Amino acid sequence: MFLILFYIILGLIMGLVLMLTLFRRYKMSRVLEKIDMDIILQGEFTLLTYNVAGLPERISSAITPRRESMIRIGQLISDFDIVHVQEDFNYSKFLYEKSTHLYRTIHKGKIPFGDGLNTLSNYPILEYRRIPWRHCIGTDCLTTKGFTYTKIKLAKNIYVDMYNVHANSHYAPRASYARQKNINQLMQYIYDHSADQALFVFGDFNAHYAFKLDNLPLFVEKTSLNDGWIDLVQRGHYPDVDDNFMPLPMLELTNANESIDKIYYRSSKRLIFTAQEYNIEDKKFIDASGKPLSDHLAVSMRFKWEWKEEI
Repeated sequence: MFLILFYIILGLIMGLVLMLTLFRRYKMSRVLEKIDMDIILQGEFTLLTYNVAGLPERISSAITPRRESMIRIGQLISDFDIVHVQEDFNYSKFLYEKSTHLYRTIHKGKIPFGDGLNTLSNYPILEYRRIPWRHCIGTDCLTTKGFTYTKIKLAKNIYVDMYNVHANSHYAPRASYARQKNINQLMQYIYDHSADQALFVFGDFNAHYAFKLDNLPLFVEKTSLNDGWIDLVQRGHYPDVDDNFMPLPMLELTNANESIDKIYYRSSKRLIFTAQEYNIEDKKFIDASGKPLSDHLAVSMRFKWEWKEEI
């Protein structure tokens, strides 16, 4: 009798723990939620990509305390409709608690188990997948970096594919070769899973057009993607390859400079995107003393969209 009572109590405790865990996960991450939406044929939204430097504070290259910074980042990213974050490793709960986005991907975990990639959205996230890179080198192999795929519902029966990216870093030949392989893997996945679909690809590419070992021009050509910075700031002009290329410090960038944090987009035959604004957010994501909240500057864009009925 005592043994039976013990197992009954143990089962109740385990059930309570499971309920609390599920409640916490639902509170922290709403995704794959079925929801009805109004029939609309046009609108606009804002996007943001931000490497939030969420490594443990003792090894982070950001200059501000990570917990407090992540709380502030969570508040500020709420001003944007769809947000991709990278390096969201060890302080994700603080970012999620302060964000007002209704839909969030479920955090995969801290280093070395997580990929640091999450999406926060005011629009329903109907599907998401995490895809690790097949190639890495050095410190980039210490955690499972890669890219994510999400399907987001803009309106009733209107969907868009979105990819969040964090490619391998550094400029040494072997690191650049691994990054080329990353971009090729992403390119093939887009071809296999998003052919003819309207889509956005944004995140930390760790790559420049001007760096001769990066393959961004091939990526743009093969995927038919538009670069928001090229379209709105450069007026269609791509930087020339520079044999002596040296990147600017990331916290000194302005709209006039190419960032490794990029926003690409592509319309489909029926879902048309028109880029309206591009901005490197060099003044928004700062603490009370004016210090940047990360070692990257966030990049934002505003888009109008229109659904064209078949003629």
